[in-house]
Amino acid sequence: MRKAIFIIFLLLFVCFNAKALTIVDDFGYKTVINKTPQRIVSLAPSNTEILFALGAGKRVVGVTDYCDYPPEAVKMKKEGLIESIGGYSTVNIEKVIALKPDLVLAAYGNGKEVVDVLRSYGIKVIALNPKNISDVMRDILIIGKAVGEEKNATKLVNWMKNEIKKLKEKTSRYKVRPRIVHILWNDPIWVSGNDTFANDVIKLAGGINAFKDIEGWRIVSYEEILAKNPDIIIVNSGSGMGGKKNILYDWVIKKFPDLDAVKKGNVYVINSDLIDRPSYRLIYAAKEIAKWVEAWEKNNSKVQVQKINETPGFEVILALIALIIAIRKR
Repeated sequence: MRKAIFIIFLLLFVCFNAKALTIVDDFGYKTVINKTPQRIVSLAPSNTEILFALGAGKRVVGVTDYCDYPPEAVKMKKEGLIESIGGYSTVNIEKVIALKPDLVLAAYGNGKEVVDVLRSYGIKVIALNPKNISDVMRDILIIGKAVGEEKNATKLVNWMKNEIKKLKEKTSRYKVRPRIVHILWNDPIWVSGNDTFANDVIKLAGGINAFKDIEGWRIVSYEEILAKNPDIIIVNSGSGMGGKKNILYDWVIKKFPDLDAVKKGNVYVINSDLIDRPSYRLIYAAKEIAKWVEAWEKNNSKVQVQKINETPGFEVILALIALIIAIRKR
């Protein structure tokens, strides 16, 4: 009898621990997940987008004020199915605790103190800090594993990889590549440098970041923009306004009338949520910019060929070749 009871307890122990997962987040912190989370709180818009894309949206009970995508999440907030827990960098810790989450997905911008306090209450927290598109794909897999949606996470990452492959195949044929400036704001002027999602997106779309010589998001001067004289300028818009002219667009047109991008009509507006959030939607930003780059490349590759053919030295070279051939025939 005792043996039977022991075996039953042993089997239960093995089954219980077989379900346990150890997740290592972007800061090296290990979180043990014993069962599939049913009450999830997201402390960043990007995390919310990914959770819903993976099919875990119905288990989300708390998000930030800025979590405005997908529409389903907005609807659930309005219906009271999801609670708002404050801003991205101003998380209301009491509200998070009151929701009794079995998992919190945090981000670098929430601040270390917020994460530490939540953990001190015994709440499982996975903190993410992706720096590029590759990191975003890795974090999607981490989230998928943590919330029991590994298959969907793998599908989403494979879709991203496939879109990246197609973009690279297309842009690898470009003869010339435009220098692009991405402006986030104008007072002061903020641009995207190296080590930003925008830099990754610009490269993927077939362009060259004109400010790749600076790290991260930085303030630059009016004179520095003039000195770069970019071929394309991309400015941020608010949520849901991608493709439409806005205040920042108008400012660029009035402030920099002599820039090539302005004179040739290559100033574009992109939805800031697409290009600034570390989510799978960065692919959509790359595809949008790729359209503008493709149009520019077609025009300028033709101009380049035309310039070569119209160069005075070209005719001289042809004449010299003809002369050499004539001399040899003698």
